Amino acid sequence: MLLNHAFGLFKNPDNEWAEIRKEHAPPRRLYVAYVFVLAAIGPICAYISTSHFGWTVGNDRLIKFTEISAMQLSILTYLAILVGVFALGYAVNWMAKTYGAREEQVPSNGIALASYSCTPLFLAGFALLYPSPWFNVIIFMIAACYGAWLMFDGLPIVMGIPKDQALMYSGALLTVALVILVSTRVGSVILWNYGFGPVYQNG
Repeated sequence: MLLNHAFGLFKNPDNEWAEIRKEHAPPRRLYVAYVFVLAAIGPICAYISTSHFGWTVGNDRLIKFTEISAMQLSILTYLAILVGVFALGYAVNWMAKTYGAREEQVPSNGIALASYSCTPLFLAGFALLYPSPWFNVIIFMIAACYGAWLMFDGLPIVMGIPKDQALMYSGALLTVALVILVSTRVGSVILWNYGFGPVYQNG
């Protein structure tokens, strides 16, 4: 089962990456059985916390979104995650030849590498149930660092490249990931101007 890899990547990453390479899960199956499920954790937790629990900044009053607004923002976030993971996987495949990977033989490996490397970020979504900005930032920073290390660790195994090439390859992919992140932030601002911005509850 694909979800078993989520635990294996924390317990024994090298063995798990080797299993993932041998598995050759088709991208559609990988998305439906893994990414669609785990990517929903953060948006669902964010919806619950921002519409029902609320948060405070300093000694200010409790802040909450309306349920409709929280739902809209959660759905948009979910879609952005799905697009971001796919774009990262596409970048893995696109850069494969440059770094000597044998990816042309197994096109699904790029999507698999991107999807499984994002596992810590998917699971960090549970932290959003406690809507404290600083707590969430710390948890997601730790998750992002571990995800970056997973990608670096998995590149030589999944893509079949020398370890000395993995550092430059992973650096290029992290740059792509940052571009994707910035693009989603810009997209959020644009959507807010079209009426999809947060709406706060009164009182």
